[in-house]
Order: sequence, then structure tokens, then C-alpha cells
Amino acid sequence: MVCTGNICRSPTAEAVLRAQAEQRGLGDRLVIDSAGIEAYHVGAPPDVRSQDHARRRGYELGALRARQVAASDFDGSVDWLLAMDRWHLAAMKRRCAPSRHGTLRLLMEFAGRAGAEVPDPYYGGPADFEKVLDLIEAGCEGFLDALIKQSIAPK
Repeated sequence: MVCTGNICRSPTAEAVLRAQAEQRGLGDRLVIDSAGIEAYHVGAPPDVRSQDHARRRGYELGALRARQVAASDFDGSVDWLLAMDRWHLAAMKRRCAPSRHGTLRLLMEFAGRAGAEVPDPYYGGPADFEKVLDLIEAGCEGFLDALIKQSIAPK
């Protein structure tokens, strides 16, 4: 899961996907992580507002720490890199070999919303953080459905 600084959207998506995978019995088959395009917040915990809103829905983000996307994320050891918006997707495409572009997608594509983005709630209010959670939950659910349907879940 990839966003700008790895303190709002992508750690939320990491926690949501991990919880949904566990609920479906896939938790031990998937390695789920998040990162940011920029290094603004490396080592920092998720934004307290993201933590609070996620916790109300049963997701725990407190132990997560921000990291920046690394070259090793594009070396073939990562099956999917899911971007929160088109800017993140474009930034990742510039950083990896064209042969790896197929592993890069917008999360919302899996919610049946081609081209849709998960907006940055950082400068918004409570409703923005709730909207982000709604979108991420739908995207993660669709992503897991796709893994199961296409039998592409790691074995």
C-alpha cells in the first residue's frame, strides 16, 4: 500500500487489508506492508487522527512506522504495489522497470472504480478520515476477491 508520507492512507490500508485477510483465512498467506513515496515521516507512527478513526472500526495502526518506498520494493519480491492516487502510481512507474509496471495498480480499481483515488485526509476533518476508511475497506475487499477469484494469492 503506497501513499505520500505513509502516515494516513497507506498505513490505514495496510491495517484494513491485514484484518480482512485474517477474516478470510488468508492472513498466514500474505505479507502486507505500506510505504510512502516521500521520506517526510520515516520512522513516525501513523497520524493520530488516522489511528483514532481506524480504532473505532477495529483496526490498530499504533505499532506501524512510516517508511519510504525502496528500490527493493520493485525487485520482484513484492507481488503488488497498490497506490492511493494517480500521483503515487506515476511516481512508482518512474522508479521501476517497465517489466514491473503490471504489479502497480490503484487500490480503487479493485472496488470497481477505475481511475478513482483515495483522497488525502491530512488537511481535512473527521468526515474525510471516515470517507478514506470507507474507500479503503471497499478497495481491500475487492483486492482480496480478485486474489481469490484469479487464484493469485501466494501459496
